Amino acid sequence: MKRDELGQLVERLRAGDGSAFDRIYALTNRAVYFAILYIVHDKMYAEDLLQETYIRALRALDGYRAGTNFPAWLTTIGKNLAFNHRKRAAREVSTDFDAEPWKYGVRETELPYLFDLAAKILREDEYEIVMLCQVAGYKRREVSAMLGLPVGTVTWKNNEALKKLKRHLQKEGGA
Repeated sequence: MKRDELGQLVERLRAGDGSAFDRIYALTNRAVYFAILYIVHDKMYAEDLLQETYIRALRALDGYRAGTNFPAWLTTIGKNLAFNHRKRAAREVSTDFDAEPWKYGVRETELPYLFDLAAKILREDEYEIVMLCQVAGYKRREVSAMLGLPVGTVTWKNNEALKKLKRHLQKEGGA
């Protein structure tokens, strides 16, 4: 993904070209989704918050400064929504055991084991890079452009995070 292309798409969207949104969404949704998922640890809520992120971004599009990192701007909106969701959820006390079974020992809505493990042992930046490179299938140069990091840094963090996961799994398997 080229930052210039995304900048042009944002300008087209500002000018009223609704078709530009589809391409913007396709280029940015995975990075935003994994940033949200890291915070809320629930696929269903992450998907809802992803949609809310784009709704809020469309409403606040005039506040975006052209030439800055658009995926980072979107991700910030998504992370803020995710943190707010987590705060609200911590204050709620559910009495409906069927509504949120994972809180009561029934793990039907739990993330797959590796995603959960990765979220627990990796730092946020490592998790986001691994999810984008390994799960979402982005090339490292694309992730580099999304996150505003050098390609070498993305490659190094991806490799170190994978090594960290591998060591943890080997230690766990050997125990």
